[in-house]
Amino acid sequence: MAEAGTQPIIIKRIKKHAHGYHGGSWKVAYADFVTAMMAFFMLSWLLGSTTEQERSMIQGYFQNPSMIPGQAGSSSQILDMGGSMATVGAIVGTGQEEQTSESESKDEMSDAEALMEQIEQEKLDMLLESLEYAIEENESLKAYKDQLILDFTEEGLRIQLIDKDDRPMFDTGSDELKSYSRDIFRELVKVIEEVPNRISISGHTDLHPYGAGASYTNWELSTDRANSARRELLGNGMADARIGRVVGLASSLPFDPEDPYHPSNRRISLVVLNRATEDSLFGGPIETDANVQTVF
Repeated sequence: MAEAGTQPIIIKRIKKHAHGYHGGSWKVAYADFVTAMMAFFMLSWLLGSTTEQERSMIQGYFQNPSMIPGQAGSSSQILDMGGSMATVGAIVGTGQEEQTSESESKDEMSDAEALMEQIEQEKLDMLLESLEYAIEENESLKAYKDQLILDFTEEGLRIQLIDKDDRPMFDTGSDELKSYSRDIFRELVKVIEEVPNRISISGHTDLHPYGAGASYTNWELSTDRANSARRELLGNGMADARIGRVVGLASSLPFDPEDPYHPSNRRISLVVLNRATEDSLFGGPIETDANVQTVF
């Protein structure tokens, strides 16, 4: 017990916290904050350096990663810190690369098709020159050069054999070829055989009709004459596979529209079909093993 008049002594003890303000946890939190801010800055920088199309593709990737080629999280998905996609397989790079490759393939196909068309046209140009030379030099053709019309159409090289009043290819109303008409076809086959293209044959008449109520009309006559021309070509050595089309057009496509009764409207038209027409009508040119000679 304390003596009377003695001052009591009070001792204050300060309890120290082991993890107070001088601990390290706040540093970790601050480092995480700085890292997050840096990542946000880098993301903003990268997005600012991309195009609208690239941003749209990035958005699509995060909405549905399976739509973008490549596995999510793989090295091919890493973004280059320089602001562009790291590899060909990057998020937007992959899709653009495939589009570019597809575009290049289409361009190559277009170039190849253009080259094929050029070669095809050169082949038909040479055939035209051969025909013109034959008409000038061959006595069997030279006598009828005013009845042989050569020109190009969308389908190919056209050879038209037209009638004259004093020198028709057929007798009136008949599908029987005149002897000199046969000579013309024989000489034409020799030149046309230089190319393997299919041939289209069409028969044409003038507007003179058959008698009223006749069951046999210019449609039948033009078709029969076209078939007579076909048989003549085959009989002179042309392969049957070369005949691509035989049609009778009556007076529907006159040679002289201003005078549908003119003899020149009566004609046989042979077209050496170009590759584009053969592709459209037959799915491609004649196979080489199809060129078998057929003689009637």
